[in-house]
Amino acid sequence: MCGIAGFVSKIENKEPIIKKMGERIKHRGPDGEGYYIDSLVAFAHRRLSIIDIKGGAQPMKNSDESLIVIFNGEIYNYQELKKELTDYPFKTNSDTEVLLAGYLKWKEDLPKHLRGMFAFAIWDKENKSLFCARDAFGIKPFYYYLTENNDLLFASEIKAFLDNPLFKKELNDEILPNYLSFSFTPTNETFFKGVKRLDAGHTLIFKDNELKINKYYELKFPIQKEDYEKTVSEIGKTMEDSVKHHMISDVEVGSFLSSGIDSSYLVSLAKPSKTYTVGYDIKRYDEISYAEDLAKRLKIKNISKKISQEEYMEILPKILYHMDEPASDPAIVSLYFVANLASKDVKVVLSGEGADEFFGGYNSYREEVDFMWYNKIPYFIRNIISRICSLMPPIRGINFLVRRGQKLENSYIGVNKVYTDREIKKLVKVPFSITNKELTRPIYEQFANSSRLVKMQAIDIHFWLMKDILQKADRMTMANSLEGRVPFTDIKVFEVASKLPTEYKVTKENTKVALRDAAKKVIPNESYKKKKLGFPVPIRDWMREPLFYEDIKEALNSEVANKYFNTKLLLKMLDEHINKKKDNYRKIWNVYCFIKWYQVFFEGDNA
Repeated sequence: MCGIAGFVSKIENKEPIIKKMGERIKHRGPDGEGYYIDSLVAFAHRRLSIIDIKGGAQPMKNSDESLIVIFNGEIYNYQELKKELTDYPFKTNSDTEVLLAGYLKWKEDLPKHLRGMFAFAIWDKENKSLFCARDAFGIKPFYYYLTENNDLLFASEIKAFLDNPLFKKELNDEILPNYLSFSFTPTNETFFKGVKRLDAGHTLIFKDNELKINKYYELKFPIQKEDYEKTVSEIGKTMEDSVKHHMISDVEVGSFLSSGIDSSYLVSLAKPSKTYTVGYDIKRYDEISYAEDLAKRLKIKNISKKISQEEYMEILPKILYHMDEPASDPAIVSLYFVANLASKDVKVVLSGEGADEFFGGYNSYREEVDFMWYNKIPYFIRNIISRICSLMPPIRGINFLVRRGQKLENSYIGVNKVYTDREIKKLVKVPFSITNKELTRPIYEQFANSSRLVKMQAIDIHFWLMKDILQKADRMTMANSLEGRVPFTDIKVFEVASKLPTEYKVTKENTKVALRDAAKKVIPNESYKKKKLGFPVPIRDWMREPLFYEDIKEALNSEVANKYFNTKLLLKMLDEHINKKKDNYRKIWNVYCFIKWYQVFFEGDNA
């Protein structure tokens, strides 16, 4: 795992600039650094040594030095690919060199042959062209910035651009309404004007001052109902194979471990010598005892930590700095602390991201079977009920009637929606630049003939998984110089999961039905039964206590809050939550995280 940065420009004296860019993301690779500079391009690479520790230094050149590559990630099928690329004179045992050999043979089709997590850049000196690619699910990040003079900057993290004089730092406040709905940045635009993320499954080519973006991977759900036991067996074999590939390393691999099925399944398959868990003093938010029980049964070590209110609040600005953009999932802080805990012992950990989106793990997916009776009511009647209920206070039963009386395309933007469009119009002083419906429309059009459940999965994979879950997993592990590997988020695993019919994913009794039955065969306790908790965090309760309350109230009264929000409404929402009139913690925390992020990047030391 590493950090990459670079730029294509004819400006002189590139060396001090590229070294500052590399230094800014040193946390992604403290074991080594490398640079390549010529009249047109400058590359920086920060290395966290995992595979071929002695021979895998970057930037790496091919035998005639016509190609130069910098690479962040792991290619899990690199050993198989080397057997195909017999014409290439390999000099190392690293997966990086496979990219050079593969590019010579397959050119822009190279990513289609790769199984892994990756973001890389290859400079072709003869053609004076830059070829970049990001893995199919966006596990590894890649950002780019095109200047007015058509100079191109790129990096693993946006913060690397701050040290380049070609970069002009400006806030892109047009996407603030979208952030407030999703709780993260759902667009390929970012909160830094002009900075874009290369979407998952895409390549970037930059030649002769022209930028081309191409898509090489497409999500598909070719539903096939096969014998149930055969399907469960196939899931088990595929997961075993994925974990085996994700354990390839020249250093020790540990694993995160919560109380749920996902991490329990990975740990039961991998049996790492060490696992890591975080929890809280409030019992219903603490998973440590469950993790300790599984570790004891597997005869492996579990190392845990309880996070205090003070630690949580103190670390938040640092976390938002590492995230680059505002993100209000409270679990990000838990993820930071568990990564920090693991980083004291190991360089690599397994983590369970992707299982819910691929195998149908969210409770909201169960509505497709729990409430089939309601769908039998004619749509025009359900729609009338929905319109009437939308005028009422948003409580649980009312929310259900609102949702089920609207077409999915008009209402569903993801499993973690925070604010409605109507609420945003009352709260925010910035109008929608692009509506949430416009953002999700291409996905709905692509899956127009699919079931409601598949449409929901496709939305959650494209947005929640790719742009939030995997991003926070990368940033929080890398903030601690730790490589996080996600065996569920794997091409081969998705090929199996994408074929599952609805009843193999959700029933009235449970979620992730087939996955649970596959996990049941290897997990030695009853974690496979446990309902999803994610990373439970007691912010709802903490917000009513002085430490959180005073800091949040100060933020909601700040200059930036008054600039972008109806602060009177925000303070009312805060008081409603404090007095237990309404549960507004997610909405308050969503705004609070934006304000704290803004203060870090536009008012603090990094400004």
